[in-house]
Amino acid sequence: MNGSWFNINVAGKTVEVYDPPAAKPRFGLLFLHPLGLETLRGRPAYTKIFDKMNLVCACPHSGRSWWADRVCSEFDAAMTPEQHLLKNVLPMFQDRWQLAPRAIGIFGISMGGQGALRLAFKHPGLFPVAAGISSAFDYHELYGEGSPLDDMYDSKEQCRQDTAILHIHPSRYPPHLFFCCDPDDEKWHRGNDRLHEKLAALGVPHTIDLETQAGGHSWPYFDHMAAPTLRFLYDGLDKESRRLL
Repeated sequence: MNGSWFNINVAGKTVEVYDPPAAKPRFGLLFLHPLGLETLRGRPAYTKIFDKMNLVCACPHSGRSWWADRVCSEFDAAMTPEQHLLKNVLPMFQDRWQLAPRAIGIFGISMGGQGALRLAFKHPGLFPVAAGISSAFDYHELYGEGSPLDDMYDSKEQCRQDTAILHIHPSRYPPHLFFCCDPDDEKWHRGNDRLHEKLAALGVPHTIDLETQAGGHSWPYFDHMAAPTLRFLYDGLDKESRRLL
């Protein structure tokens, strides 16, 4: 028996939700979509594991907002995507499934991957378990190309100052971090390697895979990395649940 997808309205915004077949999910996952706005709907590489591990997954929509704490007209005229996640989407897990914040892992792909890790760096108490697939950490390089970034930030440097690597606190960080990137992903691999170097220099524990090749920055690679990413998230949440007991 398979779970099911359905759309719900959260504070006037669409969230796609996956419910596994079991009555009560063990843990919850918050997925942040990439720049192409694709969610995990219709992605059996992910949903098969959701069913197996009894995981609920919520995929909010945000437009090309980069999941930042900046107003993006594609998302909303007043509320930032980050505040929407914190104030509206995260409480939904408690309301619908009785899952507290520390029972929720956050992950994403490309634009969503950098957003997931940046949120975890900024709010490690809320997101102790985080992962990014092909994360677009150096997204400031896209500034000036006519995207919503041009309106969200005053300059390329201001945009760079908001990237995930500059939100790392040397003594306050999420205990379970994973990120991966295909070495053939020419645009984003160096940013992932740079984040690894920074975390290693600070002594921040993390797990990486920057060597697996499976199609570059593409859905074949994203699907290929579904199993190790979801296993990492599940194991991290399991450790957190036992630690809190």
